[in-house]
Amino acid sequence: MNPSIPAKTPLLALTMGDPCGIGPETIARAVAARATGPAVVVGDVAVLRRAVAQCGLLLPVARLDAPADALDVPPDCIAVWQPPGLATAGLVDLTMGRVHAAAGRAAAVCIRAAAELALRGEVAAIVTAPIHKEALSAAGVDFPGHTEMLQAAAGGVPVRMMLANEELRVVLVTIHVALRRAIELLDFDAVLSTLRIAHRSAAAWGQTAPRIAVAGLNPHAGEGGLFGDEEIRFIAPAVAAARAEGIDAQGPFAPDTVFMRARQAPGHPGEFDLVVAMTHDHGLIPVKYLGVEQGVNVTLGLPFVRTSPDHGTAFDIAGTGRADASSLIAALRMARRLAAAQPGLVSCVG
Repeated sequence: MNPSIPAKTPLLALTMGDPCGIGPETIARAVAARATGPAVVVGDVAVLRRAVAQCGLLLPVARLDAPADALDVPPDCIAVWQPPGLATAGLVDLTMGRVHAAAGRAAAVCIRAAAELALRGEVAAIVTAPIHKEALSAAGVDFPGHTEMLQAAAGGVPVRMMLANEELRVVLVTIHVALRRAIELLDFDAVLSTLRIAHRSAAAWGQTAPRIAVAGLNPHAGEGGLFGDEEIRFIAPAVAAARAEGIDAQGPFAPDTVFMRARQAPGHPGEFDLVVAMTHDHGLIPVKYLGVEQGVNVTLGLPFVRTSPDHGTAFDIAGTGRADASSLIAALRMARRLAAAQPGLVSCVG
């Protein structure tokens, strides 16, 4: 946590995402539903105006001189701040649903600008619309996604991805790397660090003693070493070390059943508040199966709150006006809830 950074404003920063994806359309629909609250869209005015037209909406789009001016904009108006360095020329003319280096470059500029606003305490949290990893790569951006970019903007602090909905919260030890590489990156320190970040972050949003289940890496959590020994060599020792620090961590459990045990559903109170999973797909498949439209991606460990919708750029429907804003609206609500849990501070939960 950084107590030197005040975050007393209710203003959120909302990045436009890849201009050739559905991000701008979901933003337009969220504003039309009056679901954003005070928010400044960090992006291109022309792109947002196009999104309004694609959705068949009648919404004004205002270009702001400064992000704080969004506090004076009516709730049914999209308030857009074009950050310095954003190359807007020709951006609105790019073909929808395609990978473009210019789109990836614009998305990266907006993400960095929003992070700077959060670090200065000018916004209470940031919510990021989807970006396309191939477009980032085509633009020469050295990071594979939001999490890594925001981590670098915050000075390289240890961070973890959490995907959450009303029924399940999953924190990942490894994220956007090949599965073979993910297994290579797993070790005692990585697991213990994840448990510490998950515990500290949950405490910041009001769960002072979160019950954390740890999923194994191998089938049946290794079955005593028959199907792999990672559980014996470093996962179980990391759980033990976390417990010695006062963290309520249990496991490792078989990954094919632990998510069902943790799920909070009517008539089924979950046994755990969080699940720590070793790899990206191990953890995200069960959350997304429960409903992508309600899933929210939260970056834990940042010195500011950051959430995003649980879906990608949806190039197959981009520009058609069919985009569903439900996940973006859920991300906005969670960002406000997390920011409100730590009044006066930019949180360690992002």
